[in-house]
Amino acid sequence: MEYSDVLKNAKKLIKEKCRVCRECNGIACRGEIPGVGGKGTGSSFIRNREKLNEVKIHLNTIVKKDTIDTSIELFGEKFKYPVFAAPIAAVGVNYSDALNDLEYSKVLVGGCRKAGVLAFTGDGVKDEFFDEPVSVIKDNKGMGIPTIKPWENKEIIRKIRKAEDAGALAVAVDIDAAGLILLAMMGKPVSTKSIEELKEITSSTKLPVIFKGIMTVEGAKMALKAGAYGIVVSNHGGRVLDHTLATVEVLPEIAKVVKGKMKIFVDGGFRDGVDIFKGLALGADAILIGRPYATAVYGGAKEGVELYTNKLGQELEETMIMTGCHRLDDIGDEHVIYDF
Repeated sequence: MEYSDVLKNAKKLIKEKCRVCRECNGIACRGEIPGVGGKGTGSSFIRNREKLNEVKIHLNTIVKKDTIDTSIELFGEKFKYPVFAAPIAAVGVNYSDALNDLEYSKVLVGGCRKAGVLAFTGDGVKDEFFDEPVSVIKDNKGMGIPTIKPWENKEIIRKIRKAEDAGALAVAVDIDAAGLILLAMMGKPVSTKSIEELKEITSSTKLPVIFKGIMTVEGAKMALKAGAYGIVVSNHGGRVLDHTLATVEVLPEIAKVVKGKMKIFVDGGFRDGVDIFKGLALGADAILIGRPYATAVYGGAKEGVELYTNKLGQELEETMIMTGCHRLDDIGDEHVIYDF
């Protein structure tokens, strides 16, 4: 199977909700929720992609030849590439009922593990949206990161216990889901979190806790103060608030303040290995990718997930060669130019 086959197969299955565009940039699907689009005008999703495209890379091949190492160590484990699949739940509503959340998670978590990386899994109103992916993580020797919605803390901690029982390497809370009114309409409201509530979450477990949805320096400082292992610089793929800044626009300033004190992940419009290089150069430790991984799941099952991951890794390695970088730590803001 070739990656082009994955895209063709996916288009047949998810064409009602996702057009599998040549470039996944949010333009064709703007405002389509349920579905894969950005909220309202779709500008947040679109801006994520546009600003990434504005970052340019300095080519430099006058360097001593050395082995290229794309590996990264996180959570006490070594991974082949600094890229992870972002959490997506309710796939039957947003993509296609050809797969339910359990089937999707089996493919995603298993495919990522085989490719040498990790998948974040999702959560939803029904317990099964969280429990079934967690069971898949358990079946994969804990190689996955359950992501919990910002429910009441009592509910979050209850779900953390399930992640612990599954042997998960870490747990995440996507606090940027606080504005998902649809959840409240379905009888299970989410809400914003105070720093005291975040501290209660981190102190409730020995697992590394990641807060997803940080878009300001102040937010990053508070997450650090609350005891977070890491943050995900994220605007929820542009699906929770219209007219936000792109994640790469705020990443450099956040990295200046908390880099080295906690792990920094970023998502939002990342599509290939060149994008991964850009994210690392702007201050991230690793990158999360959402929609293209869903396409890989529907279009090629575990083989599709592995193909896409290895494609990302090859593109990253090629970019490192052409910029004179041999290890991830070599990649810095001197390798890119941007004006935002």
